Amino acid sequence: MAISTTPIPRTRHSVRPRRAMSRKTELAAAVLISTYERPEHLQRSLLSVSLQQGVAGKFEIVVTDDGSQDETADLVADFAKSVDFPVQLTTHKHAGFQLARCRNEGVLASSAPYLLFVDGDLILPPDFVAQHIKHRLPGIAMAGESCYLPEDTSTLVDEQAIQDARFMQWIPASEQKRIASKRFNARIYKFLRAKALPRFKGGNIGIWREDYERVNGYDQNFVGWGAEEDDLQQRLSKQGVRFRSSLNWTTNCHMWHTPSPSFAPKLTGNSTNRSYLRQPGRLSICRKGLRMRSLEELAIQANGNTNSPTAQQLLRGRFQSASKPAEVELLFAERGSRFTAKAECNVLIVDNSAHVTKKLLRQAHILVADKPIQGTEELRQYPRHQFEEALESIV
Repeated sequence: MAISTTPIPRTRHSVRPRRAMSRKTELAAAVLISTYERPEHLQRSLLSVSLQQGVAGKFEIVVTDDGSQDETADLVADFAKSVDFPVQLTTHKHAGFQLARCRNEGVLASSAPYLLFVDGDLILPPDFVAQHIKHRLPGIAMAGESCYLPEDTSTLVDEQAIQDARFMQWIPASEQKRIASKRFNARIYKFLRAKALPRFKGGNIGIWREDYERVNGYDQNFVGWGAEEDDLQQRLSKQGVRFRSSLNWTTNCHMWHTPSPSFAPKLTGNSTNRSYLRQPGRLSICRKGLRMRSLEELAIQANGNTNSPTAQQLLRGRFQSASKPAEVELLFAERGSRFTAKAECNVLIVDNSAHVTKKLLRQAHILVADKPIQGTEELRQYPRHQFEEALESIV
């Protein structure tokens, strides 16, 4: 994965702070701002970050760019010269909407223990970063919201309106009511101890770096608009992270703009991202995230008739035991065999279909078999000679 991260070469697009931070200063948070070819919005967003109060020397900025070919890089470079905190830019060649990749690149470039994900079309109130730092809790990720400013109001958001935080007074009553409803729902979720609620919204997420790294960050198989936050939240939940709302103490404002070409307000079952999100057998520690995980890095356990000629041929001495709880279970079907129900992805390998029960098929996520088996239409299927391809399909 080719990315531009720290240190950035000193070209005309270099991004460095005006004054170096003291080595004794410990950063508390990294503000990661996603953007793509909206420099006018980004300029206002960066200004709002520079006006954060009560956090001097405690935060860094990484602008995570999706391959802009306009003045975005120069804008960030000029901004970096005007402030006294670390500012970096990460970017790559644009190839469709790649928010997951942007954010992973930004995290790799940053160093603070707490991550704040926002977007370059958002204005932050002056206490946004301070409030997030104040309310962060171990093992808890914060899900927030953005208030949407209409087009005519967004055009009024100038430097003065940001400096005196006047823009917060321009939030429409309908938006205030919507946020109040979300705030109320969040209290109910907390009372009910809901595991994966409130839902993440990409413009306002607070999460500990160690929790983010635990699931290998965003899954970069999500390309195009939508579902990457749902996926991240589901995988964090599986790893024991819980969620709280930040709406009781902060929000931010979204400036109007024309929608992205890949924007999908109501993802349907035909959406590529939504279909991928619903794909069974995905790992909570994704394979294509902050780093690329090879098969050798996965905890794979082989069970069942592992002494059969087929098993010996396919396994080649691999996966006989796992040193940690299995992420993937390979079951070589024999009479009476069953999955342990401990792995996240179950791969069923069949020599004799007479050994396959309906229960086994319900538990399997991937099927390796040379002959058709009735009732397996929903499974990802591979012939035996494509066993390696079947393993590589695990995500």
